[in-house]
Amino acid sequence: MGECGVPPSQREQPAMFRDGAATDRRFVKHVFDNVHGSITLDPLSLKFIDTEQFQRLRDLKQLGLTCMVFPGAVHTRFEHSLGVYWLAGEAVRCLQTYQGSEIDIDCYDVQTVKLAGLLHDIGHGPFSHMFEHEFLPQAFPGSEWSHERMSVQLVDYMVDQNHIDIDSDRLRKVKDMIIASSKFAVKKSSEEKHFLYDIVANGRNGIDVDKFDYIGRDCRACGLGCNFQFQRLLEGMRVMDDEICYPAKEYLNIHKLFATRADLHRTVYTHAKVKAIELMVVDALVKANDYLKISSYPFDPAQFWKLDDTILKTIEFADSRKLKESRNIIQRIRRRDLYQFCNEYAVPKDKLEHFKDVTPQDVVCSQKANGVQLKVEDIAVSNVKIDLTRGKHNPLESISFFKDYHSVKKFSITDDRISHLLPASCQDRIVRVYAKKPELVEAVSEAFENLQLKIYGVKTQVHETPEAKKQRR
Repeated sequence: MGECGVPPSQREQPAMFRDGAATDRRFVKHVFDNVHGSITLDPLSLKFIDTEQFQRLRDLKQLGLTCMVFPGAVHTRFEHSLGVYWLAGEAVRCLQTYQGSEIDIDCYDVQTVKLAGLLHDIGHGPFSHMFEHEFLPQAFPGSEWSHERMSVQLVDYMVDQNHIDIDSDRLRKVKDMIIASSKFAVKKSSEEKHFLYDIVANGRNGIDVDKFDYIGRDCRACGLGCNFQFQRLLEGMRVMDDEICYPAKEYLNIHKLFATRADLHRTVYTHAKVKAIELMVVDALVKANDYLKISSYPFDPAQFWKLDDTILKTIEFADSRKLKESRNIIQRIRRRDLYQFCNEYAVPKDKLEHFKDVTPQDVVCSQKANGVQLKVEDIAVSNVKIDLTRGKHNPLESISFFKDYHSVKKFSITDDRISHLLPASCQDRIVRVYAKKPELVEAVSEAFENLQLKIYGVKTQVHETPEAKKQRR
């Protein structure tokens, strides 16, 4: 690598055209983001942004169908991606400012990490994570498709289709950074700067700029307060033994990061009404799948980038009789004739280890032989998992801290050393049941209560289903 980490093949080019070198301001653009303020877009990033594939992110709502319950949640993957791009640059620049010569960070590294931040969500499907975790498992059982892998495939496709001039080593690093926190993460050589792969998608401990952006952005859009301050972490972090570490005094701030994320999951992402709408959209997509072949799109980048949230409009306004059932479900959503939330219970802590997802069949089999005879297709069940990123484990145990900037040792903070006011349990499992028709609420509620008695010997739900709701017809 030459000056600023520019590959030898590019050294003869003017500085304004070098990837990662000082950029001529005539060739950059500025956009104003309502979370981070002014964001400067460099020429290489603009080559990716100004493509059809990246512009698709404007038609993917960041929180999918959440806007049906939280009207302000209409922000998109496009603005989130710009936010992560900016934060990734800020993170590397902080390290460069305080440790640049010590850890050999150059502007080539800055540009590479920023590009990974920009493109990390390019492979997301419609309706946030619902497409990946709820639709595809039904439409294509056994599939291991993930938005991270599709992001990598789409990056290659974008480079080829749009003739983007980017050196192969940088392209490889960008793709490896995108999948760094997934099970498809690539093992890195000893020559790599491992800490750079923890900035956008952190597979070591979950602290990354992706979370910094979406937590602040989602809280703002949904009208929730956010008392987590990412700026302190960016300014305070330090690389030790090729790992990003944090001042020990910031452990409560880091815990707020994970706690705020968990709170968003509980109150927004898995809100009972939001899940009801998601369950309906999944049913609509599954019923439309044979005709529209939706499940074939994720396996071909050339087709996948054409799939976005407008698929609902495609179904809703199509004339085909084969889409009638799907259209009816979407029209029910428009009329707010939703699947009826009957009740929920939290899985007891001592049962979490061996919990298995509850199915509609489990509820049907728990019905007593009287009254309405329920069928599997009458019921929808949502098994919700909320944790602090590491399942039942305390996330602080996987993070390396240091005492002060004179220290040369790093350490983790175990459960017995943290504030006793922090939760003792780091994971929740919530089971929710829905009736697809209002007149079935009473029968479904009773069967759900019987299921709890059968499994646990007691009713674990907090309250009974209201009588007024049971009597709706």
